[in-house]
Amino acid sequence: MMSMRCVVFGATGYIGGRLVPELIQAGHQVRVVARTPEKLAEVPWRDQVEIVRGDVTDADGVRAAVAGQEVVYYLVHSLARDDFSDIDRDAAQLVADASNSAGVSRIVYLGGIIPEHATLSRHLASRAEVGEILRASGVPTVELRAAVIIGSGSASFEMLRYLSERLPAMITPRWVHNRIQPIAVRDVLYYLVHAAELPADVNRAFDIGGPDVMTYLTMMREYAVVAGLTRRVVLPVPVLTPWLSAQWVNLVTPVPRALAVPLIESLVHEVVCGEHDIASYIPDPAEGLTHYARAVELALTRIRHADVPTRWSDASTFGAPSDPLPTDPAWSGGSLYEDLREQHTDADPETVWAVIEAIGGENGWYSFPLAWSLRGWIDRVSGGVGLRRGRKNPRRLHSGEALDWWRVEYIDRPHLLRLRAEMQLPGLAWLELGVEPDPDGGSRYRQRAIFQPRGLAGHLYWKAITPFHNAVFGGMVRNITGTAEHAPADGTVSSG
Repeated sequence: MMSMRCVVFGATGYIGGRLVPELIQAGHQVRVVARTPEKLAEVPWRDQVEIVRGDVTDADGVRAAVAGQEVVYYLVHSLARDDFSDIDRDAAQLVADASNSAGVSRIVYLGGIIPEHATLSRHLASRAEVGEILRASGVPTVELRAAVIIGSGSASFEMLRYLSERLPAMITPRWVHNRIQPIAVRDVLYYLVHAAELPADVNRAFDIGGPDVMTYLTMMREYAVVAGLTRRVVLPVPVLTPWLSAQWVNLVTPVPRALAVPLIESLVHEVVCGEHDIASYIPDPAEGLTHYARAVELALTRIRHADVPTRWSDASTFGAPSDPLPTDPAWSGGSLYEDLREQHTDADPETVWAVIEAIGGENGWYSFPLAWSLRGWIDRVSGGVGLRRGRKNPRRLHSGEALDWWRVEYIDRPHLLRLRAEMQLPGLAWLELGVEPDPDGGSRYRQRAIFQPRGLAGHLYWKAITPFHNAVFGGMVRNITGTAEHAPADGTVSSG
């Protein structure tokens, strides 16, 4: 693939944030346009691109952004505002005119599948209008039209995920029986990257979709299977309008109503590819297009593996196109609750580590012994391991060994201990204890409790125990650092 100069509008968005590293990997020179460049402060590719401040509604800024570029990627939508249609129309015209004046050779736009013979929702109508404006710009334009995109952080996928996770039984509108052709985000990115090199005479829209056509109901049920949830009971009723459905989505998921309304309005239609002409120009990926179940599995990588950094300084997992990014909204990337605490101590890191590694067994858990004993008894009565396993060595742990109701999942001596819970829980839980030297002297102790809920019971469980976190986890922080500060010179520790 030849190197090209590409400018990306919408680099802080869901698709844009994943497209940029793919373009870099393909060898292109990339300029990104961001209204708030500070949002890109944590992305791993920041130093590999040119970042310019700009807004698609500012004509001077748009002209400056496209100057000297060969390919314009337009990935901007304004769903969060009621007047999004007007904003998107004006912005698309600005980009179209500026691209033509600058001699850009190709525009690539990601839109939505347009159902035939249907009165379009405002969302789909706006996307179709933007595509028409760009194709009429005089610059060869490829409009890729997709339905539901499956990937961690996609608003459509996150809505599907939260509904499936949190509602073991639900009353739904008739549109859950409409057919949809979802596509994995990795396949969307594959088409976007290769669209830059299409022949100059290609100026049209292409439908893109995965290999599976299914109803929204089937998508929810297959999600539950992949996520390890019980079968979802769904009762469709005819009285739930798209507006009422959006209010329900807003109530039970963190997806904002401003996003939920246009997304649900689009689901009223069947969104299935009418053609696969793109294959004449861009062959399917070597491994084939991604099936829905596999796409869901990839999107759930973060919560299935808890996305627990091996070091405290690590950023979010980066690599797979479906992984959450720093620019994603806080409600994306999987339900992963955490209780994070840290505290400075005058004790040196080696002493703090000795306390950390000696935790559990006869040394106890440095916090609220009655609560730990009660929880252990409840776990044992319900068929779990309880606190009866103790530990093999009072001072040293090894990866894979049992520690009371935990399992030592990872140990990076003398920095980080990660424990995985083996008690009876409606989800998965981890506890991380870590220490690093403090630049001002002494140490900084960090503690992180992580919980991945399973279904509605998991969410209710975390909310029920949250009021006790300060006593349990806060007490651990205070007592572990206090024990380290008063440890005898021979390095022996006790729970105190």
